[in-house]
Amino acid sequence: MPFGQFIVKVHGRCNLACRYCYLYEGPDRTWRDRPSAAPPAVLDRTAARIAEHAAAHDLGSVALVLHGGEPLLAGPGRLAALADAVRERVPGGCAVRATVQTNATLLTDGAVATLARHGIRVGISLDGGLAAHNTLRTDHAGRPSWPAASRGARLLADRHPEAYAGILTVVDPRTDPVEMYESLLALRPPALDLLLPHGNWSSPPPGLAALPGGTGRATPYGDWLCTVFDRWWGAPRRETRIRLFEECFALLLGLPAATESLGLDPVNAVVVETDGSIEQVDSLKSAYDGAAATGLDVFHHTFDEALRHPGVAARQAGAGALAAACRACPLLAVCGGGHYAHRYRADNGFRNRSVYCADLERLIRHIADRLAEATAGDPP
Repeated sequence: MPFGQFIVKVHGRCNLACRYCYLYEGPDRTWRDRPSAAPPAVLDRTAARIAEHAAAHDLGSVALVLHGGEPLLAGPGRLAALADAVRERVPGGCAVRATVQTNATLLTDGAVATLARHGIRVGISLDGGLAAHNTLRTDHAGRPSWPAASRGARLLADRHPEAYAGILTVVDPRTDPVEMYESLLALRPPALDLLLPHGNWSSPPPGLAALPGGTGRATPYGDWLCTVFDRWWGAPRRETRIRLFEECFALLLGLPAATESLGLDPVNAVVVETDGSIEQVDSLKSAYDGAAATGLDVFHHTFDEALRHPGVAARQAGAGALAAACRACPLLAVCGGGHYAHRYRADNGFRNRSVYCADLERLIRHIADRLAEATAGDPP
Protein backbone atom coordinates (compact mmCIF):
# COMPACT_ATOMS: atom_id res chain seq x y z
CA MET A 1 0.00 0.00 0.00
CA PRO A 2 1.40 3.43 -0.88
CA PHE A 3 1.79 6.07 1.78
CA GLY A 4 -1.21 8.34 2.14
CA GLN A 5 -0.24 10.27 5.26
CA PHE A 6 2.94 12.33 5.37
CA ILE A 7 3.96 13.60 8.81
CA VAL A 8 6.47 16.40 8.39
CA LYS A 9 8.49 17.64 11.34
CA VAL A 10 8.67 21.31 10.53
CA HIS A 11 10.13 22.01 13.97
CA GLY A 12 11.90 19.45 16.13
CA ARG A 13 11.77 21.20 19.49
CA CYS A 14 8.91 22.03 21.83
CA ASN A 15 8.14 25.07 23.98
CA LEU A 16 6.69 22.74 26.62
CA ALA A 17 8.43 20.14 28.78
CA CYS A 18 5.61 17.69 29.49
CA ARG A 19 6.95 15.32 32.09
CA TYR A 20 5.52 12.18 30.49
CA CYS A 21 6.52 12.94 26.88
CA TYR A 22 7.57 9.69 25.16
CA LEU A 23 9.45 11.65 22.51
CA TYR A 24 11.73 13.89 24.58
CA GLU A 25 11.64 11.99 27.87
CA GLY A 26 11.64 8.47 26.40
CA PRO A 27 14.45 6.15 25.29
CA ASP A 28 14.98 7.65 21.84
CA ARG A 29 17.67 10.34 21.57
CA THR A 30 17.90 10.83 17.80
CA TRP A 31 16.20 14.25 18.05
CA ARG A 32 19.22 15.70 19.84
CA ASP A 33 21.41 15.59 16.74
CA ARG A 34 18.89 17.07 14.32
CA PRO A 35 18.31 20.74 13.45
CA SER A 36 15.67 22.43 15.55
CA ALA A 37 13.77 23.60 12.47
CA ALA A 38 13.57 21.95 9.07
CA PRO A 39 15.65 24.01 6.61
CA PRO A 40 13.94 25.29 3.43
CA ALA A 41 15.81 22.71 1.34
CA VAL A 42 14.33 19.86 3.40
CA LEU A 43 10.80 21.20 3.09
CA ASP A 44 11.20 21.82 -0.64
CA ARG A 45 12.55 18.32 -1.25
CA THR A 46 9.81 16.81 0.92
CA ALA A 47 7.11 18.53 -1.11
CA ALA A 48 8.69 17.17 -4.29
CA ARG A 49 8.88 13.63 -2.90
CA ILE A 50 5.24 13.71 -1.77
CA ALA A 51 4.17 14.84 -5.24
CA GLU A 52 6.35 12.16 -6.83
CA HIS A 53 4.72 9.46 -4.68
CA ALA A 54 1.21 10.76 -5.36
CA ALA A 55 1.87 10.71 -9.11
CA ALA A 56 3.49 7.27 -9.10
CA HIS A 57 0.49 5.72 -7.32
CA ASP A 58 -2.26 7.88 -8.83
CA LEU A 59 -3.41 8.96 -5.38
CA GLY A 60 -6.71 10.80 -5.15
CA SER A 61 -5.74 12.46 -1.89
CA VAL A 62 -2.93 12.72 0.63
CA ALA A 63 -2.89 13.84 4.26
CA LEU A 64 -0.18 16.32 5.17
CA VAL A 65 0.38 16.51 8.94
CA LEU A 66 2.55 19.41 10.10
CA HIS A 67 4.14 18.18 13.28
CA GLY A 68 6.91 18.63 15.84
CA GLY A 69 7.93 19.23 18.61
CA GLU A 70 5.69 22.23 18.44
CA PRO A 71 5.24 23.05 14.75
CA LEU A 72 4.06 26.62 15.37
CA LEU A 73 7.57 27.44 16.55
CA ALA A 74 8.37 27.49 12.84
CA GLY A 75 5.75 30.21 12.33
CA PRO A 76 2.41 29.96 10.52
CA GLY A 77 3.92 31.39 7.35
CA ARG A 78 6.34 28.51 6.92
CA LEU A 79 3.56 25.98 7.54
CA ALA A 80 1.39 27.71 4.96
CA ALA A 81 4.23 27.76 2.45
CA LEU A 82 4.78 24.02 2.77
CA ALA A 83 1.09 23.22 2.36
CA ASP A 84 0.98 25.46 -0.71
CA ALA A 85 4.11 23.83 -2.16
CA VAL A 86 2.65 20.33 -1.81
CA ARG A 87 -0.65 21.40 -3.38
CA GLU A 88 1.13 23.05 -6.28
CA ARG A 89 3.21 19.97 -7.05
CA VAL A 90 0.82 17.03 -6.64
CA PRO A 91 -1.13 15.92 -9.73
CA GLY A 92 -4.26 17.88 -10.53
CA GLY A 93 -6.67 15.23 -9.28
CA CYS A 94 -4.97 14.79 -5.90
CA ALA A 95 -6.49 16.63 -2.91
CA VAL A 96 -4.19 17.64 -0.05
CA ARG A 97 -5.76 17.55 3.42
CA ALA A 98 -3.43 19.57 5.63
CA THR A 99 -3.48 19.61 9.44
CA VAL A 100 -1.20 21.03 12.09
CA GLN A 101 -0.99 19.27 15.48
CA THR A 102 -0.21 21.82 18.19
CA ASN A 103 -0.27 22.28 21.96
CA ALA A 104 -2.30 25.47 21.27
CA THR A 105 -0.13 27.77 23.40
CA LEU A 106 1.07 29.74 20.36
CA LEU A 107 -2.29 30.11 18.66
CA THR A 108 -3.25 33.70 17.94
CA ASP A 109 -6.02 35.11 15.82
CA GLY A 110 -3.50 36.04 13.15
CA ALA A 111 -1.84 32.63 13.18
CA VAL A 112 -5.13 30.76 12.87
CA ALA A 113 -6.33 33.12 10.15
CA THR A 114 -3.16 32.41 8.16
CA LEU A 115 -3.52 28.67 8.59
CA ALA A 116 -7.21 28.72 7.67
CA ARG A 117 -6.57 30.86 4.60
CA HIS A 118 -4.13 28.22 3.36
CA GLY A 119 -6.46 25.31 4.04
CA ILE A 120 -4.71 24.01 7.15
CA ARG A 121 -6.91 22.67 9.93
CA VAL A 122 -5.76 22.75 13.55
CA GLY A 123 -5.64 19.78 15.91
CA ILE A 124 -4.91 20.41 19.58
CA SER A 125 -3.15 18.16 22.09
CA LEU A 126 -4.45 18.54 25.67
CA ASP A 127 -4.64 16.31 28.72
CA GLY A 128 -8.16 17.48 29.52
CA GLY A 129 -10.38 20.52 29.56
CA LEU A 130 -9.49 21.81 33.03
CA ALA A 131 -6.33 23.32 34.47
CA ALA A 132 -6.14 20.44 36.97
CA HIS A 133 -5.90 17.94 34.10
CA ASN A 134 -2.85 19.64 32.60
CA THR A 135 -0.50 19.99 35.56
CA LEU A 136 2.17 17.86 33.86
CA ARG A 137 2.11 20.07 30.75
CA THR A 138 4.47 22.86 31.78
CA ASP A 139 7.00 24.99 29.96
CA HIS A 140 10.74 24.59 30.45
CA ALA A 141 10.64 26.91 33.46
CA GLY A 142 7.94 24.82 35.13
CA ARG A 143 5.13 27.31 34.44
CA PRO A 144 1.68 25.93 33.60
CA SER A 145 0.71 25.83 29.94
CA TRP A 146 -3.03 25.75 30.59
CA PRO A 147 -3.81 29.51 30.45
CA ALA A 148 -2.27 29.85 26.98
CA ALA A 149 -3.51 26.47 25.72
CA SER A 150 -7.11 27.02 26.82
CA ARG A 151 -7.06 30.52 25.34
CA GLY A 152 -5.88 29.05 22.03
CA ALA A 153 -8.56 26.35 22.05
CA ARG A 154 -11.34 28.83 22.77
CA LEU A 155 -10.04 31.19 20.10
CA LEU A 156 -10.24 28.38 17.60
CA ALA A 157 -13.79 27.40 18.64
CA ASP A 158 -15.06 30.99 18.79
CA ARG A 159 -13.37 32.65 15.82
CA HIS A 160 -12.35 29.91 13.39
CA PRO A 161 -14.55 26.83 13.88
CA GLU A 162 -14.08 25.85 10.23
CA ALA A 163 -10.36 25.30 10.94
CA TYR A 164 -10.91 23.31 14.15
CA ALA A 165 -9.93 19.67 13.54
CA GLY A 166 -10.38 18.46 17.11
CA ILE A 167 -8.58 17.53 20.32
CA LEU A 168 -6.19 14.68 21.02
CA THR A 169 -6.09 13.43 24.63
CA VAL A 170 -4.09 10.60 26.15
CA VAL A 171 -6.13 8.40 28.49
CA ASP A 172 -5.27 8.73 32.18
CA PRO A 173 -7.24 6.22 34.28
CA ARG A 174 -6.48 8.25 37.41
CA THR A 175 -8.89 10.92 36.23
CA ASP A 176 -12.66 10.81 36.42
CA PRO A 177 -13.67 9.76 32.89
CA VAL A 178 -16.99 11.62 32.73
CA GLU A 179 -15.49 14.79 34.17
CA MET A 180 -12.65 14.56 31.68
CA TYR A 181 -14.96 14.04 28.72
CA GLU A 182 -17.36 16.81 29.67
CA SER A 183 -14.48 19.22 30.32
CA LEU A 184 -13.26 18.63 26.77
CA LEU A 185 -16.77 19.14 25.40
CA ALA A 186 -16.68 22.63 26.90
CA LEU A 187 -13.93 23.44 24.38
CA ARG A 188 -16.36 22.50 21.58
CA PRO A 189 -14.15 20.13 19.57
CA PRO A 190 -15.73 18.66 16.44
CA ALA A 191 -13.84 15.42 17.16
CA LEU A 192 -11.86 13.75 19.93
CA ASP A 193 -9.00 11.29 19.67
CA LEU A 194 -8.61 9.26 22.86
CA LEU A 195 -5.22 7.58 22.78
CA LEU A 196 -3.70 4.99 25.08
CA PRO A 197 -0.34 6.15 26.49
CA HIS A 198 2.64 4.64 24.75
CA GLY A 199 3.99 1.75 26.77
CA ASN A 200 5.01 -1.84 26.16
CA TRP A 201 5.86 -5.09 27.95
CA SER A 202 9.36 -3.88 28.87
CA SER A 203 8.22 -0.40 29.87
CA PRO A 204 4.59 -0.78 30.99
CA PRO A 205 2.22 2.18 30.99
CA PRO A 206 1.16 3.73 34.32
CA GLY A 207 -1.05 1.43 36.35
CA LEU A 208 -0.12 -1.78 34.52
CA ALA A 209 3.41 -2.38 35.82
CA ALA A 210 2.30 -4.53 38.76
CA LEU A 211 -0.49 -6.37 36.95
CA PRO A 212 -0.16 -9.80 35.34
CA GLY A 213 -0.32 -9.90 31.56
CA GLY A 214 -3.04 -11.29 29.40
CA THR A 215 -6.78 -11.48 29.66
CA GLY A 216 -8.41 -11.80 33.05
CA ARG A 217 -6.31 -9.04 34.64
CA ALA A 218 -7.60 -5.67 35.81
CA THR A 219 -8.48 -3.32 32.96
CA PRO A 220 -8.13 0.29 34.19
CA TYR A 221 -7.81 1.74 30.69
CA GLY A 222 -10.63 -0.35 29.28
CA ASP A 223 -12.87 0.56 32.21
CA TRP A 224 -12.15 4.27 31.73
CA LEU A 225 -12.92 4.11 28.03
CA CYS A 226 -16.13 2.13 28.60
CA THR A 227 -17.37 4.80 30.98
CA VAL A 228 -16.69 7.54 28.46
CA PHE A 229 -18.32 5.45 25.75
CA ASP A 230 -21.53 5.06 27.77
CA ARG A 231 -21.66 8.82 28.41
CA TRP A 232 -21.04 9.56 24.72
CA TRP A 233 -23.38 6.86 23.38
CA GLY A 234 -26.18 7.68 25.81
CA ALA A 235 -26.32 11.41 25.05
CA PRO A 236 -29.62 12.59 23.48
CA ARG A 237 -27.63 14.03 20.57
CA ARG A 238 -24.17 13.42 19.19
CA GLU A 239 -22.01 16.00 20.98
CA THR A 240 -18.77 15.23 19.17
CA ARG A 241 -17.12 12.47 17.19
CA ILE A 242 -14.80 10.07 19.02
CA ARG A 243 -12.68 8.30 16.44
CA LEU A 244 -11.78 5.26 18.57
CA PHE A 245 -15.43 4.43 19.21
CA GLU A 246 -16.62 5.13 15.67
CA GLU A 247 -13.91 2.97 14.16
CA CYS A 248 -14.65 0.17 16.59
CA PHE A 249 -18.26 0.30 15.39
CA ALA A 250 -17.14 0.19 11.78
CA LEU A 251 -14.90 -2.82 12.35
CA LEU A 252 -17.59 -4.67 14.28
CA LEU A 253 -19.88 -4.14 11.29
CA GLY A 254 -17.25 -5.41 8.86
CA LEU A 255 -16.46 -1.99 7.41
CA PRO A 256 -12.95 -0.64 6.79
CA ALA A 257 -11.46 1.68 9.40
CA ALA A 258 -8.23 3.63 9.49
CA THR A 259 -6.51 3.76 12.86
CA GLU A 260 -3.22 2.60 14.31
CA SER A 261 -4.97 1.29 17.43
CA LEU A 262 -7.52 -1.08 15.90
CA GLY A 263 -8.06 -3.24 12.84
CA LEU A 264 -5.81 -4.97 10.33
CA ASP A 265 -5.61 -2.27 7.67
CA PRO A 266 -1.99 -1.53 6.67
CA VAL A 267 -0.43 1.55 8.21
CA ASN A 268 0.16 4.10 5.46
CA ALA A 269 1.92 6.91 7.38
CA VAL A 270 5.53 8.00 7.06
CA VAL A 271 7.55 10.70 8.85
CA VAL A 272 10.06 13.22 7.52
CA GLU A 273 12.34 14.58 10.23
CA THR A 274 13.85 18.07 10.33
CA ASP A 275 17.07 16.87 8.67
CA GLY A 276 15.16 15.13 5.88
CA SER A 277 15.43 11.62 7.34
CA ILE A 278 12.56 9.33 6.39
CA GLU A 279 11.31 7.49 9.45
CA GLN A 280 8.54 5.23 10.61
CA VAL A 281 5.87 6.73 12.87
CA ASP A 282 7.04 8.40 16.08
CA SER A 283 5.25 6.03 18.43
CA LEU A 284 7.97 3.45 17.78
CA LYS A 285 10.41 5.74 19.59
CA SER A 286 8.72 4.74 22.84
CA ALA A 287 10.23 1.25 22.40
CA TYR A 288 13.98 1.90 22.10
CA ASP A 289 16.51 4.38 20.77
CA GLY A 290 16.47 4.43 16.97
CA ALA A 291 13.40 2.21 16.62
CA ALA A 292 11.82 4.46 13.97
CA ALA A 293 14.95 4.86 11.82
CA THR A 294 15.11 3.60 8.24
CA GLY A 295 18.47 4.95 7.09
CA LEU A 296 16.73 6.78 4.25
CA ASP A 297 16.29 10.49 3.50
CA VAL A 298 14.34 12.64 1.06
CA PHE A 299 17.47 13.81 -0.75
CA HIS A 300 18.65 10.35 -1.80
CA HIS A 301 15.60 8.08 -1.56
CA THR A 302 12.01 7.94 -2.74
CA PHE A 303 9.05 7.07 -0.55
CA ASP A 304 8.71 3.89 -2.62
CA GLU A 305 12.09 2.84 -1.23
CA ALA A 306 10.75 3.48 2.27
CA LEU A 307 7.82 1.17 1.51
CA ARG A 308 10.31 -1.65 1.03
CA HIS A 309 11.98 -1.12 4.41
CA PRO A 310 11.44 -4.21 6.63
CA GLY A 311 9.92 -2.15 9.44
CA VAL A 312 7.39 -0.56 7.13
CA ALA A 313 6.63 -3.91 5.49
CA ALA A 314 5.92 -5.41 8.92
CA ARG A 315 3.34 -2.68 9.55
CA GLN A 316 1.59 -3.60 6.30
CA ALA A 317 1.64 -7.38 6.75
CA GLY A 318 -1.70 -7.60 8.56
CA ALA A 319 -2.31 -10.73 10.61
CA GLY A 320 0.93 -12.26 9.37
CA ALA A 321 2.92 -9.94 11.64
CA LEU A 322 0.96 -10.85 14.78
CA ALA A 323 1.62 -13.26 17.62
CA ALA A 324 -0.01 -16.67 17.43
CA ALA A 325 -2.33 -15.77 20.32
CA CYS A 326 -3.61 -12.77 18.35
CA ARG A 327 -4.18 -14.76 15.17
CA ALA A 328 -6.30 -17.26 17.12
CA CYS A 329 -8.34 -14.58 18.91
CA PRO A 330 -12.03 -14.15 17.92
CA LEU A 331 -11.58 -10.36 18.17
CA LEU A 332 -8.71 -10.29 15.67
CA ALA A 333 -10.56 -8.45 12.89
CA VAL A 334 -11.51 -5.63 15.28
CA CYS A 335 -8.51 -5.42 17.59
CA GLY A 336 -5.90 -6.16 14.95
CA GLY A 337 -3.37 -6.84 17.69
CA GLY A 338 -3.61 -3.29 19.00
CA HIS A 339 -1.08 -0.53 18.40
CA TYR A 340 2.20 -1.88 17.01
CA ALA A 341 4.38 0.03 19.50
CA HIS A 342 2.44 -1.43 22.42
CA ARG A 343 3.47 -4.99 21.47
CA TYR A 344 7.20 -4.47 22.01
CA ARG A 345 9.24 -6.56 24.43
CA ALA A 346 12.99 -6.17 24.64
CA ASP A 347 13.80 -9.87 24.30
CA ASN A 348 11.73 -10.66 21.21
CA GLY A 349 10.63 -7.46 19.48
CA PHE A 350 7.08 -6.73 18.36
CA ARG A 351 5.56 -10.18 17.79
CA ASN A 352 3.55 -10.10 21.03
CA ARG A 353 0.07 -9.25 22.15
CA SER A 354 -0.51 -5.61 23.03
CA VAL A 355 0.32 -4.67 26.60
CA TYR A 356 -3.28 -3.38 26.53
CA CYS A 357 -4.72 -6.70 25.34
CA ALA A 358 -7.16 -7.09 28.22
CA ASP A 359 -8.19 -3.42 28.10
CA LEU A 360 -8.91 -3.63 24.37
CA GLU A 361 -10.95 -6.79 24.85
CA ARG A 362 -12.95 -5.07 27.59
CA LEU A 363 -13.72 -2.07 25.35
CA ILE A 364 -14.49 -4.03 22.18
CA ARG A 365 -16.86 -6.46 23.91
CA HIS A 366 -18.57 -3.57 25.71
CA ILE A 367 -19.17 -1.68 22.46
CA ALA A 368 -20.31 -4.90 20.75
CA ASP A 369 -22.86 -5.45 23.52
CA ARG A 370 -24.19 -1.89 23.18
CA LEU A 371 -24.39 -2.27 19.42
CA ALA A 372 -26.30 -5.55 19.79
CA GLU A 373 -28.76 -3.92 22.21
CA ALA A 374 -29.31 -0.99 19.84
CA THR A 375 -29.99 -3.23 16.84
CA ALA A 376 -32.05 -5.90 18.61
CA GLY A 377 -35.27 -6.43 16.70
CA ASP A 378 -34.04 -4.71 13.54
CA PRO A 379 -34.98 -6.54 10.33
CA PRO A 380 -32.19 -8.65 8.80
